[in-house]
Amino acid sequence: MAVQRLGHVAVRVQDMARAKAFYEALGLRVTWDADDWAYLQSPESGDGIALLAPSYRQAGPHFAFHFEDRAGVDRVHAQLEASGHRVGPVHDHRDGTASFYLQDSEGNWLEMLYEPATGIASNTGQAVIPLQARAQARRGQEPV
Repeated sequence: MAVQRLGHVAVRVQDMARAKAFYEALGLRVTWDADDWAYLQSPESGDGIALLAPSYRQAGPHFAFHFEDRAGVDRVHAQLEASGHRVGPVHDHRDGTASFYLQDSEGNWLEMLYEPATGIASNTGQAVIPLQARAQARRGQEPV
């Protein structure tokens, strides 16, 4: 099973408001906004950055590979586990995604994440960036 795309990175920030303002000035859009973390995405590609406040304890800094179907995440989880690699459980998230965390051979944290075709749900009222529209934009087509 090959990973499909590098979808986001997660970084620890000390000042959430300042960090969000910085990335918004670069053209990213806040998709998910909570007291302890925020997720910003490029409106064109959907690629994102997760900003983790000091109080956020669900995960630490990491990078994430995104999959277009949940079965892909489940398959890579099973393959890694069968090969003896330690992996965390697959979790369903409130934004419609599902993922698990693991460390690579050098100790770096990464996430394997299912992203629905409809895109990552937003709690900010922003329009979702669907995968289909992104793929069409990369091919120079108009979204349907």
